[in-house]
Amino acid sequence: MRLIAIFLTALLILVQYPLWLGKGGWLRVWDMDQQVHAAHDKVDELKVRNAKLDSEVHDLKEGTGAVEERARTELGMIKKDEIFIQILDPNGNPADAPAPPNAALTAIEKTIAVAVPSEKNKKSEP
Repeated sequence: MRLIAIFLTALLILVQYPLWLGKGGWLRVWDMDQQVHAAHDKVDELKVRNAKLDSEVHDLKEGTGAVEERARTELGMIKKDEIFIQILDPNGNPADAPAPPNAALTAIEKTIAVAVPSEKNKKSEP
């Protein structure tokens, strides 16, 4: 009787091995399920990023607002007859900005451009 119990226990273990540790076992399925969830999360992040890039490309193709914004922030350009005003903190750095590697770029980002009528427009007004 003891020999039959040992044989049945060994047989039970042999049957359980593929279920838990085999090629299509529970652990492998769980691991693949985790990989699928990670891939879905990554795809969702990339979809959001692509939507933002698509929107930016559309703005650059269709409108002038995005081009003007980039020209102001990245190139430091201002419109004709505008005054460049930069707000500095007490240390002489642009307000609310860390010390950047390119101080000119941050200074441009923290500026306000104010339109001022040109001399021609002043003379033509009554």
